[in-house]
Amino acid sequence: MSADNNVIISVKDLKKYYNDGEVKALDGVTTDIKRGEVVVVIGPSGSGKSTFLRSLNLLERPTGGTITFEDKDIMSPSTDINKLRQKMGMVFQHFNLFPHLTILRNMTIAPMKLHGLSKEDAEKKAISLLERVGLADRAGAYPSQLSGGQKQRIAIVRALAMDPDVMLFDEPTSALDPEMVGEVLDVMKHLAKAGMTMVCVTHEMGFAREVGTRVIFMDCGKIIEENTPEQIFTNPQNERLKAFLQKVL
Repeated sequence: MSADNNVIISVKDLKKYYNDGEVKALDGVTTDIKRGEVVVVIGPSGSGKSTFLRSLNLLERPTGGTITFEDKDIMSPSTDINKLRQKMGMVFQHFNLFPHLTILRNMTIAPMKLHGLSKEDAEKKAISLLERVGLADRAGAYPSQLSGGQKQRIAIVRALAMDPDVMLFDEPTSALDPEMVGEVLDVMKHLAKAGMTMVCVTHEMGFAREVGTRVIFMDCGKIIEENTPEQIFTNPQNERLKAFLQKVL
């Protein structure tokens, strides 16, 4: 158990190997994520960023190491991972909305089934969340009637409808047209300002710099450097990070 009550996720010596250890997607990752932090994970493609993020709620099953979430060992066979996942909102590159259901139904199905909310309470909450992202007028629409940016904003508030303690974002803007990226990042900025604990894998360096409280740079399955955004972007220490930033900035 973590001695620091502020630590919400603690990762120790996390490994994920494929092909009998030939491919090391994660190779000994150790870090703590504290309540209210916005941790932004950057790095080249194939560096292990998404594997790391998806391991935090066991969408990827690690080969070794430990992950504790709110002082529970999530890799223990006795842990109800589905229950824990309800406290971890996850937003993917692709929106994963049910195409045959309206936006309102997409948002109310999990709170009603998993939290036992009444239809009335679930819908009231969903409308309130849709108002926060300027999409209350789209409650009766179907996903096919929305733009990519609108769908991703819906995916974010759908995750928020479960009252998660932490939000995980796996490159949430990478599948969007450039002009839609800003509207999704704005929602994430508001979440950060409201104190939501967030772990974001992203290629958006401006977002990392502006919103992140800490930036983790990964390469070859390892954390190469982690620091404040200011330190990472203006005074990088590691040569690999310097080379990466020269290419992306």
